[in-house]
Formats: sequence, structure tokens, C-alpha cells
Amino acid sequence: MSDLVARTGRHQQRYEAGCRLVAGCIPFRYKNSGEGSDANSEKTIEVLMINSPSGPGLLFPKGGWENDETVEEAAVREAIEEAGVRGDLMDFLGCYQFKSKTHQDEFSPEGLCKAAMFALSVKEELESWPEQSTRKRSWLTIPEAFKNCRHAWMQDALIQGFSKWHKEKFG
Repeated sequence: MSDLVARTGRHQQRYEAGCRLVAGCIPFRYKNSGEGSDANSEKTIEVLMINSPSGPGLLFPKGGWENDETVEEAAVREAIEEAGVRGDLMDFLGCYQFKSKTHQDEFSPEGLCKAAMFALSVKEELESWPEQSTRKRSWLTIPEAFKNCRHAWMQDALIQGFSKWHKEKFG
């Protein structure tokens, strides 16, 4: 059982112009491809995705940005709660708008959401985490992740945000 507890409820949620504000990340790591682990072996980048308890396809960890935290703190918290990973929050990848069917409320009756997404370099995979009973982790290459992404906005965050950022930052 995890000592960490997931936050629940909407009383601390942030909203802006009828949009629920969300924070999330694209967790990543490098995996050596090839026989040896020497300096000349090629490294493959993998991203971490999680299943959704409400339907098919995979997601990046994300959730509501609350009043008592920065957007960066919210992104890190969601990675721990939903995916059970810790690491170094790197850079902001962009904001992505989407419509949530499950998160319509009095402040966002149409379910409009704006997600601030970040790159997270994973340093630790926790053995237990708050949502592990409903979440399964999957490490995927970028093409595999794109193909399995449940939402078009997450595909955009992966390709236009993360892949572009990674190429500019690391070549």
C-alpha cells in the first residue's frame, strides 16, 4: 500500500475564462539499444504512458492544477499519483486545449480544459503509488506512444511539444 494519497475533489481547482486548468507531463527515459552498454551504443528514448480507467487507449499523467500549488508542482504531483514516477521536471512544452466529457461542472459547463504540459526526466519508478490499483504503466517508443494515444491533443503534445523540444535541446 502506498503512503502517498491522491488528491480528490474539485474545491481547490483552478479555472480561467471557463476552462479548467490542468497540469501534466510526458515522462521519459533513455534505453540503450544494441548489444553493449558502451558509450557508442545508440540510446532510444521511451515515454511513459498510463491506461485510463474510463476507456481504451493510453494517456500521459495529468490532472487538475490546484490553488495551493504552482503549475510545476501540480505536474510533478500528477506524475507521482497517476504513474508512480519521480524525476527532474525539465521544460514547459506548451498549453493544449481539450474538452472533457467527464469533467463538466458549474465553472466549466462545457468541460473545456487547458493543459500545461512539461517534460519529466524519470529518475525513479515507485513500487507503490496512489493510483496503482487503477493504473498500469507502459514504456513506449515515440511512434508506439503516438499510435496508442487516446486523445489527439496528447498526440500534439508528444510530437509538436515533446519531440520538437527534445530534438532542439539534445540534437
